[in-house]
Amino acid sequence: MKIDPTPAYHQPTMFGYRISTRTLRREAFGIFALVALTLIIIGPMMTVFLWAFAERWRQPALLPTEWGLSYWYETLARNDITSAMPMSLGLALTVTALSAIICLPAAYAFARINFPGRQGLLLSFLAVNAFPRFGLYVTIAVVFFRLGLVGTLPGVILIQLVNTLLTMIWIPTSAFQNIDRALEEAALDVGAGRLRVFFQITLPQVFPALAAALLLTFVSTFYEAQGALIIGIPGIRTMAVLMYSYINNQIVVQYGAVISLMLWLPSLVLLSFAQKFLRGNTVSSGFGV
Repeated sequence: MKIDPTPAYHQPTMFGYRISTRTLRREAFGIFALVALTLIIIGPMMTVFLWAFAERWRQPALLPTEWGLSYWYETLARNDITSAMPMSLGLALTVTALSAIICLPAAYAFARINFPGRQGLLLSFLAVNAFPRFGLYVTIAVVFFRLGLVGTLPGVILIQLVNTLLTMIWIPTSAFQNIDRALEEAALDVGAGRLRVFFQITLPQVFPALAAALLLTFVSTFYEAQGALIIGIPGIRTMAVLMYSYINNQIVVQYGAVISLMLWLPSLVLLSFAQKFLRGNTVSSGFGV
């Protein structure tokens, strides 16, 4: 048996318990990673939060020198803001509903029908998201311009639907694949019709995953700006498009910070609900891996 030559009173302790040097190194690395993550991710978010409530912030002060809500009142009183918020909500709801109508039957078919080219078609939805979005939008904008869809609401809806394909196909496909088919077969054996089996057996089992997919689709559509900017300008202006213009063209930083928080808070709430429904392998199992 190997004996530690270091005397007991020289061994490092933490809260009365002896710990090894390896444990100290591991804990130090974890603390360093946590601090780095906080600075990289939470740091910029806290800066936006501080600017949203800052009346004055002069260097080299680390915190605003004067706090207030005057910029919130000014931002919410603008006509472009009061018109963009209903536009963003209505657009997100419309795209989510259309995506559900189009994608959910397709997801059910991917899960239940083993047809030739199934895996390749599933990969095609991933390929759309693998391309640089800006280049893809510019290419689509050329086609939409010839069709007279640039600057119109139908054009923005169509470009937003492209962003929903991955979420609304893969997550429901995974949910339908993971259903216990024995329950459906047992219900059919006792005389239940297929429509009744779907609504009373199948749908309750997949509802959490479907709800998560709908919430994620709504959030991504509500927050998407590049497609709406390229296809919608100048007729369609959403909150995300306004955020771009305020950040790039306005000297007052508080305006952009206020709009950023207005977009971030609903997304935070909805994503908090969505993560309760999603398991770690929900998306990957939709691809069948």
